[in-house]
Amino acid sequence: MKSVILPPALSKLLPAALHASCIGALVRKHEPLFLTGQKPQWMFFVVQGEVTLERAGLQGEPVIIQRTRQGFVSEASLKVSRYHCDAVAITDTHIIKVPALALAEAMDQDPAFAARWIGMLNTEVRRLRLHLERLSMKSVQDRLVHLIQTEGQDGHYAVPSGLKTLAAELGVTHEALYRTIASLQKAGQLTKPEGMLVLQPAVKTRAH
Repeated sequence: MKSVILPPALSKLLPAALHASCIGALVRKHEPLFLTGQKPQWMFFVVQGEVTLERAGLQGEPVIIQRTRQGFVSEASLKVSRYHCDAVAITDTHIIKVPALALAEAMDQDPAFAARWIGMLNTEVRRLRLHLERLSMKSVQDRLVHLIQTEGQDGHYAVPSGLKTLAAELGVTHEALYRTIASLQKAGQLTKPEGMLVLQPAVKTRAH
C-alpha cells in the first residue's frame, strides 16, 4: 500500500501509529462516500473538495445536515453500527480514509488523542449551532448574510458547488436565493465574482 502524505491538521490530530494506515482517494462529483444503513468501515477526511451529509425530507427532497470542505465527515459516526444519512461528493473531492476500528481503538487507548478528538467535536458543535441559528431566521437575506459573516473569510464566501446546493443548505428554494442575490447586487450590497459571494461591509442581518 502506497503511503499518503497527510495534511497538517490531520497529521497533528491522529496518533503517529495510525498514519501508515491512512489511504488517499479521489471521489468523483455526485458519488457517495457512504449511504444510509451501511456499516462504517472508514472515517473520511476531506482534503480538498466538498461533501454533504443528506437525509430525505418530508417530500423526498434532499436536506443537507452537514457540509464539509475540509475535515472529517460525520465525526459522530465513529462508534455507531450504521450510518443514518448519506454522504455525497458535491465536487470532485480528495479524501483521506482512516480505518474506523483502528481509530476507535486509539480513542480508547490514547487519552491525549481522545482529548484532541473531543476538541474537534466541540468545534463542530459550535458550527452546527450557528447553522441552527441561521435556519431560525425568517428572511432569505438574513440567512445568506449570516452564512457569509459566520463561515466566510472577511466577507468572502466560496460557492464552488453552485447556488442550488447553497440554497439547500440555507433551507430555501433556489429561486428565492437567486432573487435575494440579485436584489443585494442591485443595491450594491453584494458582488458575485466567479465561484464567490462577497458581502459589502455595511450589510447586516436584521433582528429576528
